[in-house]
Amino acid sequence: MEGITEGINNLNVNGKKNRIQVSNTKKPLFFYVNLAKRYMQQHKEVELSALGMAIATVVTIAEILKNNGLALEKRIMTSTVDMREESGGRPVEKAKIEILLGKTEKFDELMAAAAEEAAYNEEQN
Repeated sequence: MEGITEGINNLNVNGKKNRIQVSNTKKPLFFYVNLAKRYMQQHKEVELSALGMAIATVVTIAEILKNNGLALEKRIMTSTVDMREESGGRPVEKAKIEILLGKTEKFDELMAAAAEEAAYNEEQN
């Protein structure tokens, strides 16, 4: 849980407190899934954003949340962004995706049930 709180504090970008910029190399997939759940609890919606190869990770996160009945797609935007290679070389265009997800009507109910199940499993161990 500490990692999620750290992620919330570190991932607030451009004044948007409900945006998660996803990397496919920095954190595991379910870190972002759990972080998105936390953002939706706090803000009612979350915006997932990624560049290049991380786009598949963002789509996977969105699909996990949708398939579990926690989120609904509100908007999907795609674009390209001009970037420089790390060595200051030539400019490169990278694909970008932004997916805005909102809470479903059953979100709070499903999260409460998951918390109860986790507490029960902890008691059993």
